[in-house]
Amino acid sequence: MEFSSKLLENAVNEMSQLPGIGKRTALRLVLHLLRQPKEQTNDLSKALTQMREEIKFCKSCHNISDVAVCEICANPHRKTDVICVVEDIRDVMAIENTSTFRGLYHVLGGKISPMDGVGPHDLNINSLVEKVKEGEIKELIFALSSTMEGDTTNFYIYKQIQELEVITSTISRGISVGDELEYADEVTLGRSIVNRVPFEASLKM
Repeated sequence: MEFSSKLLENAVNEMSQLPGIGKRTALRLVLHLLRQPKEQTNDLSKALTQMREEIKFCKSCHNISDVAVCEICANPHRKTDVICVVEDIRDVMAIENTSTFRGLYHVLGGKISPMDGVGPHDLNINSLVEKVKEGEIKELIFALSSTMEGDTTNFYIYKQIQELEVITSTISRGISVGDELEYADEVTLGRSIVNRVPFEASLKM
């Protein structure tokens, strides 16, 4: 792709690094920004810079937040003894959109994947185990994607807390095997939370 401007080329190259954005789409987006008032582009740039520099991760559940403790963890109406374990922030958003879960979350920040060089210590697993050891958690709901990596991560956490007095369950398989949680429709995802099954039972499936 030939560019008449080095500035344009640099902008397209940066934009094309975003997921799902190829060079042609990046060029279309950059040219769109060029046609807009400068104030709009400046606002976009400011919002992205401010987000990158000021955004925080909740010290309790590792969800994104503007403050030290996210709105979900700080909500006095949430059930503090039930924790839904998810892979990333998008899964929190997906489950919250169902309006069926009133407990808290724990964001792992990924899933165990030796092929990608991701091990247990690269994830927020230790802090989850420590929460359970404190004895105030009654149930952990495993809500990771129905993939080999997701199942491996579930099993690893289960083994870490197996001897502790906590109920472990997993979302029902209304979610197709291999599907990512964020792409499930809200009704199916909501039902899979409500109709969760004991984790031990899922090992026999």
